Amino acid sequence: MSDCRPQVITCKAAVLWKAGEELKVEEIKVDPPKTGEIRMKMLFASVCHTDILYRDGFLPLFPRALGHEGVGYVEAVGENVKNVKIGDVVMPIYLGECGNCLNCKSGKSNLCHVYPLNLSALLPDGTSRMSICSTGEKLYHQLSCSTWSEYTVFDSNYMVKVDPKLPLPHASFLSCGFTTGFGSAWRTASVEKGSAVAVLGLGAVGLGAIEGARMQGAIKIIGVDLINFKGKKGTAFGMTDFINPKESGKSISELVKEATGGLGVDYCFECTGVASLLSEAIESTKVGLGTVVLIGTGTDPVGHFNIVPFLCGRTLKGTIFGGVRTHSDLPTIINKSVNKEINLEELLTPEFSLNDINKALDTTKHPDCVKVLIKF
Repeated sequence: MSDCRPQVITCKAAVLWKAGEELKVEEIKVDPPKTGEIRMKMLFASVCHTDILYRDGFLPLFPRALGHEGVGYVEAVGENVKNVKIGDVVMPIYLGECGNCLNCKSGKSNLCHVYPLNLSALLPDGTSRMSICSTGEKLYHQLSCSTWSEYTVFDSNYMVKVDPKLPLPHASFLSCGFTTGFGSAWRTASVEKGSAVAVLGLGAVGLGAIEGARMQGAIKIIGVDLINFKGKKGTAFGMTDFINPKESGKSISELVKEATGGLGVDYCFECTGVASLLSEAIESTKVGLGTVVLIGTGTDPVGHFNIVPFLCGRTLKGTIFGGVRTHSDLPTIINKSVNKEINLEELLTPEFSLNDINKALDTTKHPDCVKVLIKF
């Protein structure tokens, strides 16, 4: 009788061997899923700013299989997996939702205590499912996902099924960047109807914040970026005003205040990860009422800002995945995308194969690039 249990698979993955270096497409082995895990055949992945951070040395552990946005189908399941079956299309998410812990029950946080954000570069049991074929050397995961691999293994509590009506590239975009921005306006800040909003940085995260603010009923949405092309994209998602600071000798906060009658905005979303812009984001908001949501980060997570504006009644919030809960909230965003309430087509620019991963990463620097797709 033949053994029907899942076997080790040999495939290709984009591997980082040293911070700042080009990735190498290596032949790797991917183990069968253990109890509670699934193994996924990747169909599409995409490039997020977080991936660039990891390549450049954020949480340095090597060798590492990079990537955390993507979508694929379930190729194999471990024991006790009841929420999906072989053949289901899913996207991995780096947060889970148990529904019963303190944070989940509060309805205020997406940081589950049972299925938390995992920065260990290993799966929840403390081991890896990937290794280099030629040497057997263990590969570290990225956020338990590692989607720049033809196959990947992750805990079944860290994923969501994909509505078959949603185009697969769009599912990849929703697995981190755009959802993070959208959720920041919807879940983290709960932007109020009639508000004025500023968004610093108009990549996928910033465009998501614009869309989220629009759907919440903001009447003035100011996009800030150094690239005029991004302003055109912002308009497609609901931006009402665009500021390119390079075209003025004034600071961002001065320009935002000029656009709001001198008062500033109710909410400012800092999406660039540039530490020096945090103070500008704070100063862009209203005295006594303003809220700043910090979304992005750089390779150096330590920043400095003036504490005085906070003494004047402003609020600073941080967010992971925009406060979006994997099971309670993400399906709503998926449904809006399926129903064309959110036009994710506007995000797509170039498409590459896994073999061209370094070209894909270089393309993210181009002024007309919003989101890069990797097709397997």
